[in-house]
Amino acid sequence: MAITIQNTEPRRDTAGDIIDCHDGCLRYFDGRYYLYGTRYGDTDGFTQANRYVVYSSPDLQQWTHHGDLLDQPLDGVCYRPYVVFNPNTKQYVLWFNWYPVLWEGQFGVAVSDSPQGPFKVVHKSAPVAMPQPGDHNLFVDTDGTGYLVYTSIKGDEQTRHGMSVEKLDPTYTASSQENSGVFATRVEAPAMFKRNGAYYCIFGNTCCFCPQGAGANVYRSDSPLGPWTFVNDINRDAEGKIIVPGQQTDIAELPTPDGPVLIWMSDLWESRLDGIKGHDLQHWEPLTFGPDGHPQPLRAAQDFTLAL
Repeated sequence: MAITIQNTEPRRDTAGDIIDCHDGCLRYFDGRYYLYGTRYGDTDGFTQANRYVVYSSPDLQQWTHHGDLLDQPLDGVCYRPYVVFNPNTKQYVLWFNWYPVLWEGQFGVAVSDSPQGPFKVVHKSAPVAMPQPGDHNLFVDTDGTGYLVYTSIKGDEQTRHGMSVEKLDPTYTASSQENSGVFATRVEAPAMFKRNGAYYCIFGNTCCFCPQGAGANVYRSDSPLGPWTFVNDINRDAEGKIIVPGQQTDIAELPTPDGPVLIWMSDLWESRLDGIKGHDLQHWEPLTFGPDGHPQPLRAAQDFTLAL
């Protein structure tokens, strides 16, 4: 079956409501697609009203809203929920970034026996190697090893928001403290994947809720813990102008009859037509790759067809 995914209108759930699910991820578990994100509603995004939510779909078209992701919301400002499945524990593991006080960031960790939750918090402040954690994402290697890619927002004007990759323990609920070291600064919103034996990490410049969009800097490595080498920026054209006015939130790996497809996902901040932040659009499009194996510049596709 082939479906068409469009980027010009708000996506809606089966109740007809606009999907309010931002700065999270899209996952495929047991024959169903799950969209995890932050619900902002009619706020500026910096309040304790933020909630983690999940939607699911059999076909990336019909989305069912399952409500809050956590069994109990935390008393703080929450962003960026990312979920992976642990084949050893048979549990779904959620890492999220939250601030009891802005901007004193912590990583919370929660687990569930179901991809739609509810997730139960097992760590409110999971220790990691780098101080004052910020944006992040999760990656599971083909050998089952889990990794956390994240920024440390502490530092001066030149060194803050430093990006690194860190190995998780076998349960994915804690860090092993094995860290790559910082390989880029003043960046955020990462995603990591593996293709043809090479590891790629993509993220942009700091761009919190910015309407103009951020770059998408590609780094490559032969190992998850580096060393990492800059390749290109796939969200800037030859003149250095932003191609898609969005900030990356995830790169989703989805199965198709011809093999996995990697979908670049971004939030188009301030794109809402009714003034409600939670109604900002998202832009999705498949990554393309050149003869060298590296991701190619984005095309700002208004829609695309995907075989399921």
